[in-house]
Amino acid sequence: MHETTIQPYVLGHSETELRRLAMQAAFWGELTEEVLRRAGIGAGMHVLDVGCGAGDVAILAARLVGPSGSVLGIDRSEDAVKRASARAAAEGLRWCRFAVADVHAFETDQRFDAAVGRLVLMHVGDPVRTLRALVRHLAPDGIVAFQEIVLSSICSVPPLPLTGRVRQWVIAAFERAGAEVDMGLKLDATFRAAGLPPPECYAAARPVAGADSAGYAVFAAVARSLLPAIEKFGIATAAEVAIDTLAQRLSDETVAANACWLSPVLVGAWARIGA
Repeated sequence: MHETTIQPYVLGHSETELRRLAMQAAFWGELTEEVLRRAGIGAGMHVLDVGCGAGDVAILAARLVGPSGSVLGIDRSEDAVKRASARAAAEGLRWCRFAVADVHAFETDQRFDAAVGRLVLMHVGDPVRTLRALVRHLAPDGIVAFQEIVLSSICSVPPLPLTGRVRQWVIAAFERAGAEVDMGLKLDATFRAAGLPPPECYAAARPVAGADSAGYAVFAAVARSLLPAIEKFGIATAAEVAIDTLAQRLSDETVAANACWLSPVLVGAWARIGA
């Protein structure tokens, strides 16, 4: 068996990070659900969610497949799997379960109708190999569907100094940790290199403006989870980031400039392996 190529998850698996994932899910949930629907995820299907984290994508998929289907979410973090399992149970989604597993070492006799993931391939050293590993768990006409980010797409009109600095800090921390910050733009090439049919793609983003947008808290929460890496790599100091007031300062800056900025674009790509 080859050595795994998954990079250490720079955002960690702390309670703070698991809460951030839930906040992120609420902010981007509709965009992910749209990708799953366009990919063909529906009633009665059996779905594998890779790198499931706190279970947000798995729970979305479970609602789409219903009790006649099933969803299995896998993640390397035992804490994340425990959180995901508790959430699914609280929502009565008995057909949605979770297990601690690495995608490359995962073994099962079950064949799934679809393999899905969100913001997963950006953290692996060899996404082509990851997709090839997933295909062996799929039925002959199975679906592969992933949604990945384009961090460089964050922009504002007019330009906002603080928002721009946070963008630089976040991108630099991800890059120094080995993540692919624009994986969304590499999905098409990655699918093809893995021997999959050319994928269909869908891209979307959330604009952030006004005092009430959740985007400020989401962006600040990413910076909070990345703060140890930001400091470790000498990108910025904790005093420069001032994390406890960052969300409010992002909001104040945007409102004062009557500005609007774009959250990172998310690109979804999907293909049927037998197509």
